Amino acid sequence: MRITLVGPAHPYKGGGARHTTELAHRLAARGHEVAIESWRAQYPAVLYPGQQTVDTPEGEPFGDTRRDLAWNRPLSWWRTGRRAGAEADLLVVTVLIPAQAVPYLGVLAGAAGRARTLALCHNVLPHERRAGDTALMRTLLRRVGAVLAHSPEQARLARGLTRETARVRWVSLPPHLPGAPSGAPESAAAAPGDPPPDGRGLRRNLLFFGIVRPYKGVDVLLRAFARGAPGDVGLTVAGEFWGGAQRLRALAEELGIAERVDFRDGYVPAGDLPGLFAASDALVLPYRSATATQNVYLAHEHGLPVVATRAGALAEAVADGVDGLLCAPGDPDGLAAALRRLYEPGTAERLRAAVRPVDPEPHWEAYIDALTG
Repeated sequence: MRITLVGPAHPYKGGGARHTTELAHRLAARGHEVAIESWRAQYPAVLYPGQQTVDTPEGEPFGDTRRDLAWNRPLSWWRTGRRAGAEADLLVVTVLIPAQAVPYLGVLAGAAGRARTLALCHNVLPHERRAGDTALMRTLLRRVGAVLAHSPEQARLARGLTRETARVRWVSLPPHLPGAPSGAPESAAAAPGDPPPDGRGLRRNLLFFGIVRPYKGVDVLLRAFARGAPGDVGLTVAGEFWGGAQRLRALAEELGIAERVDFRDGYVPAGDLPGLFAASDALVLPYRSATATQNVYLAHEHGLPVVATRAGALAEAVADGVDGLLCAPGDPDGLAAALRRLYEPGTAERLRAAVRPVDPEPHWEAYIDALTG
């Protein structure tokens, strides 16, 4: 099958770009003829205030990648769609935010119905919605022949926005972890530094990693940390703070934990991840809501247990009491109890000993079957 994927690729960063690129490689390995139509300018800064691009690829780039699309050049939308309509049997538009519906409608208009169309929705609607998000997604999803979502809840949401004749499927998001491209110099894993391990091999430090947004519950984590973490344990919050870190810094001061919390505002490149994870006892994911995240897989890849809420698909990747601990979302007391449990004698070591890296193959096999079926 000839497949055109419309979505971000290097130099764009993050999970969306890694997923599009890995998907292209996997489809090509299955024998499909694949092209990526990526972006020259993906978002205006008002829609994505963080760092958008990186210099070093976060995985192996895909050879047939074009970078003509620009959010502010409508002709590029139509031109991309016309090319896909002429070259592809299946046109896949990768939806990360509802605002992308506008250029994607131009892409679909250019394709003019000459290819099957599918909207691959990382989120059907965002966790933090803006005015117009639902209308934009309804308009887009009613212009495609099929929708692929990443959870049963997201699929139900999509069915409420599509035409009755549209096919809506869901499949779990497969692992697409950051790594160096082949042939590139490997970043040396940073030697574990402060804080030094105690006599049991613990680092006495917890980690939150990723873009810091309200739905991810870092404020809940700070309250739980103040109530439940032993006094000699630190917390690192590493990632881009959308809206700034001032409110969270003020909360840490109010809770009396400011000296124990290290706020590292800014994008964490792939080469810095080994050292960041090596300095921690567990990754904490205090999400209020979630569709899917790669961070459980990423923690397990680095040998760390995960303390997470039961939001969305998080609980599917964590075996409670085996390789991590689970608690209710939005509950500081429940998360505090999980942190106390983590630091009970022998618990962190036992959880860490059970951590195993994920095998990506069965996840990708199911994903590609759902996409192409």
